[in-house]
Amino acid sequence: MLVLVAPGQGAQTPGFLTPWLDLPGAADRIAAWSDAIGLDLAHYGTKADADAIRDTAVAQPLLVAAGLLSASALGDISSAGAVAGHSVGEITAAAFAGVLAEEAALRFVRTRGLGMAEAAAVTETGMAALLGGDPEVTIPHLERLGLTPANVNGAGQIVAAGTAEQIAALEADKPEGVRRVVTLKVAGAFHTSHMAPAVTELGKAAQELEVSDPTLTYVSNADGKQVTAGAEVVSRLVSQVSNPVRWDLCMETFQELGATAMIEVCPGGTLVGLAKRAMPGVKTLALKTPDDLDAARALLAEHAGA
Repeated sequence: MLVLVAPGQGAQTPGFLTPWLDLPGAADRIAAWSDAIGLDLAHYGTKADADAIRDTAVAQPLLVAAGLLSASALGDISSAGAVAGHSVGEITAAAFAGVLAEEAALRFVRTRGLGMAEAAAVTETGMAALLGGDPEVTIPHLERLGLTPANVNGAGQIVAAGTAEQIAALEADKPEGVRRVVTLKVAGAFHTSHMAPAVTELGKAAQELEVSDPTLTYVSNADGKQVTAGAEVVSRLVSQVSNPVRWDLCMETFQELGATAMIEVCPGGTLVGLAKRAMPGVKTLALKTPDDLDAARALLAEHAGA
């Protein structure tokens, strides 16, 4: 069984979209999506520097567009046994599963990115990845510092979120067993109460969406559970903004479903890295450039009908 997954914010790098725009029809699709959401995706994906694409309002639509474009280039994904996405990647996965049309997904993520950027501007906040350690020790330590375990990613990785002062306190007082604390290149404390204003805006946008039930098995960040109703998927996409991502539970579900392979759409790498450590024996492939498409198609075909 093959799982198709989409990465979250922080996976973007300058110029990562450039080779994808050489594929037939890709530039036209990106141009149409750009017009629909009022954001020059081609510029940000090919010419903008790291600081420009770090902007939440830019990064999130760019990541969803890249995921949709690369999955389209992959071909028929209907044989995927399950789909999921990390954080904003859940919107990409919702489009994979047919819950949202592509343009609707991009309009929705544009609202999400703008709302989260606005919420992040209220207080100086950030996120930091903790490498190593035991969650039973790490999570209470974070809570004592006033931090939220915003991403519980499995494979020995938890991402903490909070104010700049709280992140600084963490760097000075890391939990027992944690090897390193790495500040992330994101512009706010995502998946915490700091994002509450964005939840309100996204909830209003969700009411305007045309929603269908998933045609593929959809695994949710909230609790790693399979969600079978489109309305429930969208409700979770809204509440997810201010609640932790439980990618560890998603990977447990993949294994329970019998996953034997995983493809991570563009800009792939982060989720594949976690899977290599947490899901030993599962074949993994990251779609970084179109050069990876042949291998990805072969892996998808190998698992067709599984």
